Amino acid sequence: MEHNYSLKPYNTFGIDVKAKHFASFSTIQELKACLANNTHGALLILGGGSNMLFTEDFDGLVLRNEIKGIEVVNEDPNTIYVKAGAGEVWHAFVLHCIAQNWGGLENLSLIPGSVGASPMQNIGAYGVEIKDVFHELSAYHLESGEIHTFNKEQCQFGYRESVFKRALKNQYIITDVTFALSKQPVLKTSYGAIQQELEAKGIEQPTIKEISEAVIAIRQSKLPDPNVLGNAGSFFKNPVVSNVIFSALQERYPEIPNYPAPANQVKLAAGWLIEKAGLKGFRKGSCGVHEKQALVLVNYGGSQGREIFDLSSFIIDTIQQQFGVTLEREVNIIPSHENIL
Repeated sequence: MEHNYSLKPYNTFGIDVKAKHFASFSTIQELKACLANNTHGALLILGGGSNMLFTEDFDGLVLRNEIKGIEVVNEDPNTIYVKAGAGEVWHAFVLHCIAQNWGGLENLSLIPGSVGASPMQNIGAYGVEIKDVFHELSAYHLESGEIHTFNKEQCQFGYRESVFKRALKNQYIITDVTFALSKQPVLKTSYGAIQQELEAKGIEQPTIKEISEAVIAIRQSKLPDPNVLGNAGSFFKNPVVSNVIFSALQERYPEIPNYPAPANQVKLAAGWLIEKAGLKGFRKGSCGVHEKQALVLVNYGGSQGREIFDLSSFIIDTIQQQFGVTLEREVNIIPSHENIL
């Protein structure tokens, strides 16, 4: 157990905050031991630290999930079921599956974070979400100390949402995730610039490895490397609005990007709204909006979490005033008095 421990290396924004107490675990037994000795109040389970913004020191216990391991647990003629420890690095796991020609994760290449965080957030990119390849997960119940299994329906996946961010928030620690991957991959190349990237390389019949490489190239061209410029990827969710609101916006902005959403609604592109408002590349002090991708807020060095939070509030207010659309933060905001897993 470490005390007054810097979390700067453990969050991709590079915010220099301290945890009052810090430890890591790589087995269920170690997790139980850490929790048994926890008299420190608030508890935070840390994975890759890629989807969080610390606004102040954490006055409690931070536990870093380092449960590792990848194994095939079942298969049938079309599908292979692969279990991965929650502490595995997400991109490394994706590359491992691609190397075995197990399809389904290639569009999710280069997303920062850990395997355990992927279902919590229902991460997604380029037309694929975790729910499309998810089979089940195991999670430690904090109150009972029991391991419970959750299938896809029980996880209640939504857009960057799951039951672990809503009804079961702060009640479970995910320990492993099992994915249903395809032995005969069905390729998805129509979303974003994947098809253009493949055509530019002269690839007509891509493999999942080539799709992964195309996604990596696109992400690297648009998104800053957290190791170079602190960020947490997309800071805001793409807003979903009613047809009435969308029709009014489309009259004013005929070029507005839009995508069909459930319940006869329309999904808008948050990045487009921010850019249209003139905030792409906007900088305030030591933080700002990335010059190539308006969805990404960046720490130019030495920024405090509260500064980045205030910048996000300014963006939300600006978009509300100009478009009548409310942006929602995708990144988890962590003040020390909240108990957020």
